[in-house]
Amino acid sequence: MDTILALKAIIMGIVEGLTEFLPISSTGHLILAGSLLEFTGPKVKVFEIAIQTGAMLAVCWEYRVKIAAVLSGLFSERRAQRFALNIIVAFLPAALLGLVFAKAIKEKLFAPVPVAIAFIVGGFIILWVERRNKNSVVAERVQTVDDMTVMDALKVGCAQAFALIPGTSRSGASIIGGMAFGLSRKAATEFSFFLAIPTLMGATVYSVYKDRALLSMADIPLFGLGGLAAFVSAFLCVRWLLRYISTHDFTFFAYYRIVFGLFVLLSAHYGWVVWAD
Repeated sequence: MDTILALKAIIMGIVEGLTEFLPISSTGHLILAGSLLEFTGPKVKVFEIAIQTGAMLAVCWEYRVKIAAVLSGLFSERRAQRFALNIIVAFLPAALLGLVFAKAIKEKLFAPVPVAIAFIVGGFIILWVERRNKNSVVAERVQTVDDMTVMDALKVGCAQAFALIPGTSRSGASIIGGMAFGLSRKAATEFSFFLAIPTLMGATVYSVYKDRALLSMADIPLFGLGGLAAFVSAFLCVRWLLRYISTHDFTFFAYYRIVFGLFVLLSAHYGWVVWAD
């Protein structure tokens, strides 16, 4: 494997892992990072989706006890059955809309400027939800993921579907959407983690199968390297985020999105950075 290509794969994997579970859009950052690294093209788009598997496996490892308990109780425990049903229900909106609009989204929105606009809009939405929750006298209805109803899961799933727009952030849409619908910050964040498992796995399988003609056995080391880097960085990020939300809100990430989005727009307009589509 070419050393420079391997280094680019590692950088992309680190970017994926660090941004997948934060409300700042992993897809958006991968598009921008790939543009700066001149790591673009149809095969790279498949690579960007496939390495999400590494981030997904980090969540599986972090929550292995919970996942094992759910799997072992699927045929005997009502709580495990309800949790599994909630994940399935929340997964469906993005899955169905993704099948319908994936091609159009890749062709029209996988570019730096649309991503930057989504960054900015998403930042203002986070600020609005945080301010609304701070000023609200209504108590949070759902304190843990086990307290969620099927309707709660469907609402979060519909919110996650907005993340089909690159730059929106899957985790941001599901977490902030969950908070807007009455979930506690911890419940919304953890449910977003669990919801990532079928979402990222489904996206990877669909993308690799659909674009299999672009791939060969020679691509396995590159994809594996990116996935491994994503696993390590995502594992560290998940643990950090759980500590962070115990004492902080998401306002910092909102301002980060707005500032970063404005920089991308200005740099593209004035030619400070040559962003490759």
